[in-house]
Amino acid sequence: MKKIIAVLLTALLLMSLCSAGASAVAEDKKLTEFPVIMVPGYSSSELYRLDENGEVVHVWGDAFGQIGSAAEGKLGGIIADAGMFLLAGNVEPIAERLGEGFQRIFGDMKTNPDGSSYYDVKNYINTPEECCYATLMEKYPEGRHQAEPEIMAEVIAEVGAENCFVFTCDFRMGAVECAEKLNKFIDDVLDYTGKSKVNILAVSHGGQITGTYLSLYGEEGKVNNAVLTVPALGGAGIAYDAFNSPREGFDFGDVALIVFIEHGMLIEEDLHYLVQAGWLGFLDDLADALVPYVMPVMGTWGSMWDFMPLEYYEDMKAELLDESENAEVIRKSDFMHYQIQSPDGDLYFGKSFKKAQDAGTNVYILAGYDIQIVTGMPVSSDAIITTHASTGATCAPLGKRFADGYTQKVDTGFYQVSPSMTVDASTCYLPEHTWLVEDYHHGMTYKDEYTRSLMYTLLLNDESYDVNSLPGYPQFHATTNYSHSIFATFDGGQEGYLTKDATKLLVTNLSPSKTITVFAANVYGTDLKLDFSPLTLLPGQTRSIEISGEIPQGSVKNFEIGLSYGIGSVTLVGERIFEFTLMNGDKAEYDSENPFTDAEPVPEIDKVLDEETDSLLTKFGLKYIASVLYNIAMTFVSLVYRIIAVVK
Repeated sequence: MKKIIAVLLTALLLMSLCSAGASAVAEDKKLTEFPVIMVPGYSSSELYRLDENGEVVHVWGDAFGQIGSAAEGKLGGIIADAGMFLLAGNVEPIAERLGEGFQRIFGDMKTNPDGSSYYDVKNYINTPEECCYATLMEKYPEGRHQAEPEIMAEVIAEVGAENCFVFTCDFRMGAVECAEKLNKFIDDVLDYTGKSKVNILAVSHGGQITGTYLSLYGEEGKVNNAVLTVPALGGAGIAYDAFNSPREGFDFGDVALIVFIEHGMLIEEDLHYLVQAGWLGFLDDLADALVPYVMPVMGTWGSMWDFMPLEYYEDMKAELLDESENAEVIRKSDFMHYQIQSPDGDLYFGKSFKKAQDAGTNVYILAGYDIQIVTGMPVSSDAIITTHASTGATCAPLGKRFADGYTQKVDTGFYQVSPSMTVDASTCYLPEHTWLVEDYHHGMTYKDEYTRSLMYTLLLNDESYDVNSLPGYPQFHATTNYSHSIFATFDGGQEGYLTKDATKLLVTNLSPSKTITVFAANVYGTDLKLDFSPLTLLPGQTRSIEISGEIPQGSVKNFEIGLSYGIGSVTLVGERIFEFTLMNGDKAEYDSENPFTDAEPVPEIDKVLDEETDSLLTKFGLKYIASVLYNIAMTFVSLVYRIIAVVK
């Protein structure tokens, strides 16, 4: 089974990079007349250099094409090494072949010890005319240079390709250098279009560049709307895991990695349960073996050092950089970390964004939470960027939550703690202009109706919004990516919070094609009674489960509802846990000596399992599926007793 999973994972990883398109429409308001600049994610810009004969040498872009060309004639050896790897668990042959191939294909991307490019590398397109989507669509109908095509398709449909531009940069360089180029590009677009402002849609690394631009130049007021989705403002946890691997080794989050693929490919089958036993542990060894080949190319990229989260920066700098040889890398990254990313810095994002707002720029952030970094860092994230780095929010340790009765750190005038009580948004760079989505995976904005439509609403309308002015878009939301199968919330209040006005739980089938039957509904953490009987939901259908009796008393108290369902997928059954905060009466007493508690509910099956059986189920990765089946069985037992009681 381990070997089969390895083959499947390889195929899925390759397929997950090919994204399905999606569409959404902004709210029915007057659309902006300002041009839109896409500042895309990491490695989106194609690069080239000239050889000694003046011939173009392609350096970066179409990575699969470059790998495919380099693999010609070597396929037999690659297959043989992969076979040895899968059969014997020996990563060295495949790591050596992959590592040497990486250096051969992408070696032209290496930088000098001071962070400057070893070769004179350039972007293919630079000017507004070259970077205009109308030009690109005509010149490159196959899609070349058209960054983030899924996202931009709807923008182009709304405002026209002639009003949309893609920003390119040498993404190896630090955020400040890229932001300086963005500043010039904005001026060039304004001259080219004759407009007074631009709108910016920034993704991931593009969010870090745009945030740095706003820190340096935001007071000039040249931007109308700046929408930052899953921004790497404060760095990327995945960068720390990579740089730290020589010391501690990778520890991939197997389940997090598979769920990431499910989200990206909109897979409704719950493949992630197959790796509950840690069958993907071989990835750790392979990644560790590849790092020595990758670091000589990427080890002094300014962008990689700007990705290093502030709390780990000094430690990693002392470990990997030489004070003399790498002095320029250190100087630039010190500025980024201590002037822009640190709350003590004069150009700190939180301070600078407010100055940009005062200058007429609407700055918005969309980010994910409660997901482990796929490479292992156990912190709240969107699987790539930590939630804190994206937003400035205060987060409980992964797997923990704030204790009942928790008071948010900053009094912003309204409650800003997530229903899961794992994220305190009051400390965000922009508390009133940041939306956080549970299980919103990195780069999946267009694969969730909420984040997709919110992004377009914020980008394409000139009106100023905040988290309280858009009732359809609460600050906290549980993802509706249909790989999660179902969605649930109470009526009578804001999503994720249970108030005295609620009368029922609304359950929605997220699948566009499959019928789902909900077999069980378990409440954990509060005395809430649901009048439940199995529900069959057609694709897209919403049905309700009535609340029995009174709403429990108390406020700022977390509880969960687990819905067990059947979808006819590879796993046959599945379960989704929904987080809620009770808001009905006096606030719970907060235990300051125990500020955190376990976030996950104790499964019902744990009440009947002995230690030996529990250990055996866990060892073979069957605990999850056994727990779901147990919940379903107990629900049917309860229904039988109810029927008997009625008959009597």
